[in-house]
Amino acid sequence: MPTLSPLPAAEARVSAPDPIERHSFFDDAQALVTGTLFISLGVVMFNHTGLLTGGTAGLAFLLHYASGISFGKIFFLINLPFYWIALRKLGRAFTLKTFIAVALLSLFAEFHPLVLGFTGLHPAYAAVMGGLLMGAGFLMLFRHRASLGGVGILALYLQESRGWRAGKVQMAIDCCIVAVAFLTVEPMRVVWSLLGAVALNLILAVNHKPGRYVAQ
Repeated sequence: MPTLSPLPAAEARVSAPDPIERHSFFDDAQALVTGTLFISLGVVMFNHTGLLTGGTAGLAFLLHYASGISFGKIFFLINLPFYWIALRKLGRAFTLKTFIAVALLSLFAEFHPLVLGFTGLHPAYAAVMGGLLMGAGFLMLFRHRASLGGVGILALYLQESRGWRAGKVQMAIDCCIVAVAFLTVEPMRVVWSLLGAVALNLILAVNHKPGRYVAQ
């Protein structure tokens, strides 16, 4: 009876699953800085044109427009309760990186207006370009096990526990939050804000799917 010969070494290497690559400290650091820079630039574009976004950032925008307190300060404070949830459900490393990301975004949102100004910026362009920038920034954070708190924590938890796509969860919640703004914000600006929410979450829905990116 013929015996089965073992696979050649090259074929064995091809068929064996690749080990999950873990991010280095530098990988995580550059992702946190670059991701929050992208998001903060989108925030500045939204702020300049009076637009809103979803999640805790959307709540921070509403409070900023109502009170005049800077977005960065409100955003940092409004996220504090969510760290307890993140610590219990997603671990200390995720919570620490999320805290750093929130602090960086708050800092960059205060810094950008000092070095950047717009002489003309149409709300439609701000919605699309700002939304895409924020979506790309969120994608960087999510792929390095971080978020900006609030809805991002909930979206990641549901993706890991239920298999629901983080982008779709966040899109549904964000659109609901922005829609509520019809009560307090000029309707046309809310329409542009909804366009921005779609642009942001389209990036996540297409690029952030369970199992597609497995680095830790």
